[in-house]
Amino acid sequence: MKNLAPFGLLFIFFLFGNIVGAQTVYRLWEETEKPHYKENNLKEYEKELWGTLCLLNITNPTLTVYKAKGENTGKAVVIIPGGGYEMVAIHHEGYDVAEKLSANGITAAVLKYRLPSPETSEEPHLVPLTDTRRALVLLRSMSGEYGFNREKVGVMGFSAGSHLATVASLWKSDREEENPNFSALIYGVTNLSDANLKWLEESLYYRKLTDEEVNQNQLLNLVSADTPPAFLVHAYDDDVCFVEETTLYAQQLYQHNILAEVHLFAKGGHGFGLGSEEDGTGQWINLFINWVRSNEL
Repeated sequence: MKNLAPFGLLFIFFLFGNIVGAQTVYRLWEETEKPHYKENNLKEYEKELWGTLCLLNITNPTLTVYKAKGENTGKAVVIIPGGGYEMVAIHHEGYDVAEKLSANGITAAVLKYRLPSPETSEEPHLVPLTDTRRALVLLRSMSGEYGFNREKVGVMGFSAGSHLATVASLWKSDREEENPNFSALIYGVTNLSDANLKWLEESLYYRKLTDEEVNQNQLLNLVSADTPPAFLVHAYDDDVCFVEETTLYAQQLYQHNILAEVHLFAKGGHGFGLGSEEDGTGQWINLFINWVRSNEL
């Protein structure tokens, strides 16, 4: 993978960034080779699933950046929508969230990441993480333009996107700019249960995990004093990603003296995005904004 100096990156942004309204879309791997990629005939398309528009067959990733408005917190977040590694719920777990954050002084960047597939990569399991790390590098290179501290950049993930955000937080990269400073994990996956192992093998790795990979994916065992602070949200009646995914991770953070804030709702199910007033889940986004504003992350 080619390393691009910040000036070179900014040149690419100005050249290839697609300005849409108050946000700008940047191509993640413009003028550089996409890692873990092989030629294919897949065509990206949008489809309504579970009541929201989702993207499928993503092979050309982008980062859509929303500039902070009002009182700028000086902090930024890469938002990673969910979709089980089979699709990306780009609207209700991406753009809608970014608009709310940017309106409250947080630079928000929605990641449209490549989906793992044997048709597009010989190592599909590395594709989403590679795109996430690239997104962190690109966003940090724009800190001057967007007015945030490059050392206060976090990741926010939903469901499978939360699993990806957790992996990005725990599998430390040798390049510091590829590591998040904090995380927001919304109804995510942290525990390598039998069901989750089956899911990873079928939807991310597309093969059985080796013994070493099983150990790498025991995420709860990887929490340490170097783990980033985390904000966690879940509903007790989530029957897709069980609430224990959040409570077990929070307990590990507590045992290692890592800053954590946890919000558990009686109802809400799975995939509620910004949530609703009826079941109380709509409170979490303002609680997160307050957490970002009131803590040194």
